[in-house]
Amino acid sequence: MLKAQHGRIRVLAASTLVIGLVLGGGAAASATGTDGAATLSAASVRDLPSKQEIAAQFTAWDAAIATGNSQIVANRYGHGAVLLPTLSNRVRTDRAGIVDYFNHFLENKPRGRILQSIITIQGPHSAVDTGTYRFTFANGSTTDARYTFVYEKRNGHWVIINHHSSKMPEG
Repeated sequence: MLKAQHGRIRVLAASTLVIGLVLGGGAAASATGTDGAATLSAASVRDLPSKQEIAAQFTAWDAAIATGNSQIVANRYGHGAVLLPTLSNRVRTDRAGIVDYFNHFLENKPRGRILQSIITIQGPHSAVDTGTYRFTFANGSTTDARYTFVYEKRNGHWVIINHHSSKMPEG
């Protein structure tokens, strides 16, 4: 009997803690909705980036590409970022590898243009932009590719933490 009561006390205490966090907005940033999906608190919703803010990250990345300076492009990537580049079979997992890729990629003076973008806001400090883009090179040739940029806000600045780009399979 005492063991059964002890179990009920633990369940009651856990339930009270969850209800307190949800209603009081304490340490928990989210609760579970009736459909089982996470819902954000009002404070968290106010802190979410807009899709335009995330779309502007590609514009800034392409502006870095336009400088022709691989160091400037690499500055758009956060520490520990992973790059699966369009025109290389090698996965780049550190700054030196990212710089090395862009040293070669930038020789052809590419400019990128989004063809289709699907932006998903993950939270106040995380977003994903995925879709298709076209690179136009100085010689007039183009390459269409699929992309995924995963962004994270660190120290008040958006950085790329994962970038996957691959040529379109049909074309």
